[in-house]
Amino acid sequence: MPEFTVNRRSLLRAGLGAVGAGLLAACTDAAATPPLVDPSGGPVAEAEAKRHGTGKERPVTVTATAQAVDLGGGTTAATWTFGALPGPAIRTTAGDTLVATLDNRLPVATSLHWHGLALRNDMDGVPPVTMRPVAAGGSHTYRFVTDRPGTYWFHPHVGVQLDRGLYAPLIVEDPQEPLGYDEEWVVVLDDWLDGLTGTPDQAFTELRKGMGGGSGGHDMSGMPGHGTGGTGGHAMPGTDAGTGAPAGRAPSSFMLMGATSDLLGGDAGDVRYPHHLVNGRIAADPEVYRSRPGRRVRLRIVNAGGDTAYRLALGGHRLTVTHTDGFPVAHEEVDALLIGMGERYDALVTLQDGVFPLTALAEGKDAAGRALVRTGTGEAPADTVRPAELNGRILAASDLRAADEVRLPSRTPGRTHRIELTGGMARYDWALNGRPFDMARPTDRPFLVGAGERVRLEFVNRTEMWHPMHLHGHTFQVGDGGPRKDTVIVLPGRTVTCDFDADNPGQWMTHCHNAYHGEAGMMGLVAYRA
Repeated sequence: MPEFTVNRRSLLRAGLGAVGAGLLAACTDAAATPPLVDPSGGPVAEAEAKRHGTGKERPVTVTATAQAVDLGGGTTAATWTFGALPGPAIRTTAGDTLVATLDNRLPVATSLHWHGLALRNDMDGVPPVTMRPVAAGGSHTYRFVTDRPGTYWFHPHVGVQLDRGLYAPLIVEDPQEPLGYDEEWVVVLDDWLDGLTGTPDQAFTELRKGMGGGSGGHDMSGMPGHGTGGTGGHAMPGTDAGTGAPAGRAPSSFMLMGATSDLLGGDAGDVRYPHHLVNGRIAADPEVYRSRPGRRVRLRIVNAGGDTAYRLALGGHRLTVTHTDGFPVAHEEVDALLIGMGERYDALVTLQDGVFPLTALAEGKDAAGRALVRTGTGEAPADTVRPAELNGRILAASDLRAADEVRLPSRTPGRTHRIELTGGMARYDWALNGRPFDMARPTDRPFLVGAGERVRLEFVNRTEMWHPMHLHGHTFQVGDGGPRKDTVIVLPGRTVTCDFDADNPGQWMTHCHNAYHGEAGMMGLVAYRA
């Protein structure tokens, strides 16, 4: 079989229009990789037929378009959206078939990835693994059963398009909802630079140049904001004291220096954002959620950011966490939540009388997004106010236990993949097991699994930065009895074990949900043997 060489940007720009269907299978060395389940093959169709469907279809059109958006306070940004910011939420009932047509009015190819859903493989929206990208001016229809209730979202899986305005919630409602509440509020968090200081592509181009020098990109402990030995943002020898940029180099437009967080184990992020948004609004001109005292509200919280973890709290209230990543957990009452990119949390809160800030602290970045909850009269607090709850009991996924009804039955893993998270800022060489993912050869050396196996992924963080690791098409259980999730924070120097049952055949990505780390190469393929 001939070996194909495909330039990723040319491939996406062309929409793979001239490339035959055999490319998805041909972009590999047959001698090195055994036959894999095809994303549209028989096992995929058989798995879809077994899903519990109602037979009811939910048709929807998602239009990706370039437009100017009002972020509030007179701030307008030229960006790409699904018609609004965030895009309009899609709601289905568990068992419904979602029939979603993507109408691509962007100047480039794109796709839709349905984050967190265990759906059929050829609907996962990941070029070039499961589909061709949808060319500019083209359209594509996704059709799949949404059989698991929960809070999900959707976004492109092409380049760093996620860090524009191309995201929206997907809510799969439970027809036998066990929770009791009066109202529901979907809260989407995001870090924002597009159309203000530049574009995500420009940011990625700058980051890819790395910081220069250093120790090969793997030990940044002597640099401000990189590792626990950082200098808290003060200039180190060889840097400009005013910008933190290496001496003799122009100041960075996008690279963030000195962002540190104890909760995140050191370096908090790479990218400088002028704003942090809650439901598409800046902190100075926030969204206002209006209700009445005593009302019980279900919060569905999504972190759609590209590079920022948020510490979220509602001033004057405690939150009762009920779900993470769509799956129920043993309820926990907390003051604040730590939410990595791609993670979702559901929480219940009984509203008090007054005006309260919902604050999303950009962890380690000395900035915040916010919204307001108004149930009575009173002055809104200033946008610089930080609720005391932000420093109370802060919950992370490791503090949660899976609800009894969704805990995986005890079983010894039949296969374990040790996945080392490698790379660093010096060379911006983020990778898995020291090898960046090759989009031109997506099925080269995958993490192989067999149908029916209990599989263990051991994420071993060898870097000086935290990473939110995401697995497509499955939900894993974190540790021994921990929550069921599809995205989990792995701190520097730590190992997180994630077990799942191989019950959804196909070829599935696992990657860091920092948009820039993933695009740099911190991706891999979990693939079923044919």
